[in-house]
Amino acid sequence: MTPVIENLKLLFPHITIDFLCESFAADVVRGNPFLRNVITFDKRQDSTISIIRRIRTNNYDIVIDLFGNPRTAFFTRWSGAKTRIGFPFRGRAYAYTDLVTPRGGEVHNVEFNLDVLKHFDLPITSKRPLFPLSNKEKYFADDFFIQNNLSGKTVIGINASGGWYTKKWNLSSFANLIDKINQNGQFQFLLFWGPGEYEEAIAIQKMSHTTTHIIPRTTLKEMGAMLQRCSYLVTNDSGPMHIAASLDVPTLGIFGPTNPHLQGPYGEHHGWVRNEQLDCLECNLTKCPIGNGCMTELSVDVVYTAFQQLIMKNKE
Repeated sequence: MTPVIENLKLLFPHITIDFLCESFAADVVRGNPFLRNVITFDKRQDSTISIIRRIRTNNYDIVIDLFGNPRTAFFTRWSGAKTRIGFPFRGRAYAYTDLVTPRGGEVHNVEFNLDVLKHFDLPITSKRPLFPLSNKEKYFADDFFIQNNLSGKTVIGINASGGWYTKKWNLSSFANLIDKINQNGQFQFLLFWGPGEYEEAIAIQKMSHTTTHIIPRTTLKEMGAMLQRCSYLVTNDSGPMHIAASLDVPTLGIFGPTNPHLQGPYGEHHGWVRNEQLDCLECNLTKCPIGNGCMTELSVDVVYTAFQQLIMKNKE
């Protein structure tokens, strides 16, 4: 969504823009120079009425609903804004004064959101997602790299995390990939993990015959700063994949149940790989009834070849 914010502010410097999101996601937009405020809520604790009251106190002229689920449509309808813009998904058109034709299943999510601007014939000057980092977070990453003798070296980030198990490549495959990439010993490897995933990083470290480093416990911003220090990232389809891509870290995404054309790492410096031998790709299932072959049968050699292509692409 962040390119929409940037383009609006560049087109209309005098306007002020606030961003509403759940608390756990707020660090994605905190520090964004094109925003005035980030308004957060916790759907487990905050009632719908209390959230609407907070929105209405700001007397917005325009509300744009880019999320488009039933709850955000309801927020938008009762926001008090005269102009309310959104996508007419099933049962939600009532909430909006201006309806943008959705192109879900046709274009990348970045392009999908930018259609809000195209609907009004507004020019688009930037399509790059933005993940702002402060000097504090950058110093945090610098200190870790200095302490672990990684500064000035080619560091490959490895991210085995993922929201669904169906999107997660085998831990042993990640370990074997590290060993295959490091045949000539010219790289360093940094293992990423999030809440509840530390043991997975340890497992990869134990299975690999290559020396690896594991990031410490971090905030989302600190993890972003760590990603920014990497030369490349190999990752499951996940939040860290999108953060790294937005920070211009050449990123190889591993895909199966999701569509890389729509949700892949956005930008020409990146790439993706999947098991093209299967006809059940892009199923969007969080549970697989047939063994999750898109991940379990994706070979190390195929991912290694895709990684070499990523390196060559970024040397051109």
